[in-house]
Amino acid sequence: MPKVSSGLLMYKFHQGFLKVFLVHPGGPFFKDKDLGWWSIPKGEVEEGENLLQTAIREIEEETGIIPKGPYIELGQIKQKAGKIVNCWAFEGDWSGLLICKSWVSLPARNGAYIKFPEVDKAGFFLVEEAKKKINQAQKELIERLESKLQIPSAL
Repeated sequence: MPKVSSGLLMYKFHQGFLKVFLVHPGGPFFKDKDLGWWSIPKGEVEEGENLLQTAIREIEEETGIIPKGPYIELGQIKQKAGKIVNCWAFEGDWSGLLICKSWVSLPARNGAYIKFPEVDKAGFFLVEEAKKKINQAQKELIERLESKLQIPSAL
């Protein structure tokens, strides 16, 4: 059975242009990876948990942002490895202070564990740049947002 995640795509308008908020995974494996490695803040749905509540919990844990609705349902996509990602969008802003409360631990070569934040960078990007940075399966979520907001896509 595929894993199921939920996340939020925060957006804002800046000088008449649509920008979306993305996060970059932390840890040594992702240190020098950029294009195609960013994501919406998202996480796995716990048993019995509401999909939207999962998305709200995850953005708070990964960034410190407390989202406020209304929320625009963007549906779900299937990532390359089979994970199902449910997504909602909301209009918001960010102070620039990343407060990641979720950590990952991996074994090091010496047998000890290294601990690092699940997210190490975040930011708003113009949609065309965001479409290059985001996991390519999630690009469709940005396009759905543009459609819902009736923003013409760049050619």
